Amino acid sequence: MRHCPALFIAAPASGQGKTTVTAALARFHRDRGRRVRVFKTGPDFLDPMVLERASGAPVYQLDLWMSAQSEAEGGGETHCRQLLYDAAGEADLILIEGVMGLFDGERSSADLAQLFGIPVLAVIDGSAMALTFGALALGLMSYRPGLPFAGVFANRVASGRHYEMLTEGLPPGIAALGWLPRDGEFALPERHLGLVQAAEIADLDDRIGRAAAALQGIDEGLPPTLAFTAPPTTATTAPLDGVRIAVARDAAFAFLYRANLDLLQAMGAELRFFSPLADAALPEADALYLPGGYPELHLDRLGANGGMRSALRAHHAAGRPIVAECGGMLYLTETLTDAQGYAGGMAGLLPGHGRMQERLANLGLHQVELPEGQFRGHSYHYSRLETPLHPIAWSQGARPGRQGEPVYREGRLHASYLHLYFPSNPEAAARLFAPPLP
Repeated sequence: MRHCPALFIAAPASGQGKTTVTAALARFHRDRGRRVRVFKTGPDFLDPMVLERASGAPVYQLDLWMSAQSEAEGGGETHCRQLLYDAAGEADLILIEGVMGLFDGERSSADLAQLFGIPVLAVIDGSAMALTFGALALGLMSYRPGLPFAGVFANRVASGRHYEMLTEGLPPGIAALGWLPRDGEFALPERHLGLVQAAEIADLDDRIGRAAAALQGIDEGLPPTLAFTAPPTTATTAPLDGVRIAVARDAAFAFLYRANLDLLQAMGAELRFFSPLADAALPEADALYLPGGYPELHLDRLGANGGMRSALRAHHAAGRPIVAECGGMLYLTETLTDAQGYAGGMAGLLPGHGRMQERLANLGLHQVELPEGQFRGHSYHYSRLETPLHPIAWSQGARPGRQGEPVYREGRLHASYLHLYFPSNPEAAARLFAPPLP
């Protein structure tokens, strides 16, 4: 058992400013010499990039459904428990940012907070209300009996007097734990998939620092210490021992779960990172991983990198594995057209064309049965793919009736909109990347 102070930062809905508040709190405590570890609930890629900059430490996703290896496995509890236990061994404070509203989702932020006994700090946008702030706080605290509740935090507050008006309506027993003023100088910019990537925000560190300095009415001490227990240990195998996996990672391809990379390394793989934008050749590799990202924002650079396209084709022609997800899959098509109608030539490993659109095409948690085994993961994209290929499988949404995603295969090339969460089936992940037998 390990002990560490922890706080779960949630909200009544998306758009309340959870990431800004979480980043500000992480930097606030980091500036006081504390080691802070932050987690993000759900399958988000973009918020963790900001939270890593704020905390100075890796950020992992906590998702009870996506990380489950089976329904009988306990809904991903084992995996999430291990991540929290590991963090508690090295941190002075653990912060967890929730997803959507407190009670929303297949397995909600409230489920996670209640399972691990982590008190909820409810962030409420107070910019257009007064006493109603108290009604929202009461509803969040009392909606589910037994939910640990630390108190409320007011975001986007106009002034100190406005904060007084908000907290005057709080019922007895609900603590007011601080506020952050409304200020565009530390607001985080967004685009169609969510926040702009951290590396693209030139003054991100300054924004986070200003937000941390602007925190009002918060306790400089730490929240209560909680106990984190270790899950049952399992033997680690090395089916990828010595396998070299080239992993794309740059401004166009950055949607990577740290847990995926950790798992590949734990199974013996050597990861070699490269940039399809800047590099003219692949590193020496037995397999290739092309994650999602924003290739539509870099059409000219990707199209002009003929050396990389030739290297990808040679890798594919040699029968070596390629795992391409969402934006990585679009990069392997013949052309990709952005939302303004501008088209760029892509790598051409997959027959067909990708096209961005204004409307959301699909969003949600999914599971899929592949020849290698069953995976869980998620889908979130604004594009569509037109291809003559026939899918080898279709995913199923975590909720009945949700639109599934097709999975395509061309030799050892696996391509889909699905972002697979490898810890949901480590053995199957190893089979995806295993090079052909000599």
